[in-house]
Amino acid sequence: MVNRQPLEELDRQQCLELLGTVRVGRLVFTEQVLPAVQPVNFRLHRGQIVIRVAGGEKLAAATANLVVAFQADELDPDLRQGWSVTVVGHAEEITDIDELVEVAGADLQPWVGGRREHVIRVRTEKITGRRLGAVPAES
Repeated sequence: MVNRQPLEELDRQQCLELLGTVRVGRLVFTEQVLPAVQPVNFRLHRGQIVIRVAGGEKLAAATANLVVAFQADELDPDLRQGWSVTVVGHAEEITDIDELVEVAGADLQPWVGGRREHVIRVRTEKITGRRLGAVPAES
């Protein structure tokens, strides 16, 4: 039998540190008036989520400065441990040449084929996180 620990609420710095340890998350945005969730590879750059996109609804959300959500986690169902971080903020396309050059140095390479010429940023206006774990039951 396993006793479960309560969820540990993480502060902003802990959330950012955890986001820096993974490379894939999920972007939540609006597509044709409905919520959409897509896995994306990303980098954390200056405390913001940075993603390369080809275009489409993700880029449309960014160019319209819409509020989106981003979620990443690392969970181990066997150990019943892990963490989850959610970011909510405005999406925007990065168009400044100097900033694009700087972001390019962040090793932001798409995992899928095709051209991904646009770079969007999700501002970490609200960031929440939780860590969960399990401890052995006492005898």
